[in-house]
Amino acid sequence: MKHRLLRVNELLKRELSALIVREMEFENLLVTVNQVDVTPDLKTAHVYISVLGGNGHTNVIAELEEARAMLQHDLSKQVILKYTPHLIFHLDDSIERGSRVLEIMQEIETPEDEPDSL
Repeated sequence: MKHRLLRVNELLKRELSALIVREMEFENLLVTVNQVDVTPDLKTAHVYISVLGGNGHTNVIAELEEARAMLQHDLSKQVILKYTPHLIFHLDDSIERGSRVLEIMQEIETPEDEPDSL
């Protein structure tokens, strides 16, 4: 059963990503599906979304919530399961945090006030 859930998670992630790209438009934002966790009864799917660029992070989740019925309907046509899972969207800022950590590390590695030794 564990392997089936993993396969369903990956399938939903791939199909949702394609649906979001095809059906929705986010101006100046890169919206990606990082992870999908389906409950064991396959009735609920927690969808973790990352947003890069701009400051409209909360707007993206609100737009996805508004489009939930359409996304679930389209998903039911693409993925044949006994139940089409109820989608719950979560903002995943791990990529943004990771990129910020890398920026800080680069700042530490290249000291700005080092005198030239000639």
